Amino acid sequence: MKINAVGLACPAPVIKTKEALEEQTADQITVLVDNEAARENVTRFLASKGFTTSARTDNGVFSVEGTASGQTCPVDQAEESPGQETRKIMVLIATDRLGYGDEDLGRKLLLSFIKTLQEMGPDLWRLVFVNNGVKLTVSGSDILPVLQDYETKGLQILVCGTCLTHFNLLKQKKVGQTTNMLDIVSAMQLADKVINI
Repeated sequence: MKINAVGLACPAPVIKTKEALEEQTADQITVLVDNEAARENVTRFLASKGFTTSARTDNGVFSVEGTASGQTCPVDQAEESPGQETRKIMVLIATDRLGYGDEDLGRKLLLSFIKTLQEMGPDLWRLVFVNNGVKLTVSGSDILPVLQDYETKGLQILVCGTCLTHFNLLKQKKVGQTTNMLDIVSAMQLADKVINI
């Protein structure tokens, strides 16, 4: 099966791939995309559906190849200890500062906010960065060591690929998975609570 998603912005390549696989079972699939964010998103989606993936590029077009391996990766399983209830709280960060007024104060407040999120314990389920928030996930960000520590401890961090591409920061991202709006909306549906910043 071959899907031409060249010229489509995320999450359209992933949605087109998902729809094609829902319509027809395939052991082999090739998806053509023309940007790095789409390549990462399609690769991750195919891996979650049990495909072994590889990618190559030719004249700015990525060819993402998938071969069915028969094993799917569990996408969202809440890890709970017996007898212990945890909530799934998703924090959506769409800015690089907290509040309005003094910009330096806003940056300090957001840094403090993100550091303090650890007080949620296992209830903190996802950190999602969109729009200006993606600037916190790239090299040079003051909060980067904290985010990398969260990720090392198992917190899933999702970073909007369209936003990274818009700001020309995709290659500077140092933490989290490059994601798309389909993944973000799906995470919102699965979360018990969404906090927007």
